[in-house]
Amino acid sequence: MSDLSKRMVIGSMIVAGVVALMSAADLATGLPFSGKLTKTMDILFLVCSGILGYLSWTVMKENK
Repeated sequence: MSDLSKRMVIGSMIVAGVVALMSAADLATGLPFSGKLTKTMDILFLVCSGILGYLSWTVMKENK
């Protein structure tokens, strides 16, 4: 795997982790976001970040 591809995959794993962390924090405490539909959006963000993390991990394993 080229250096640029590896950086993109690692970057997407980091983004997935940050989104999951913020969504879990918002779901547990109501901070940093608040509103009417945030619980639904937090659950969807957690699912999407899990999918992105899984896909990134799979690409890293395939291209070693």
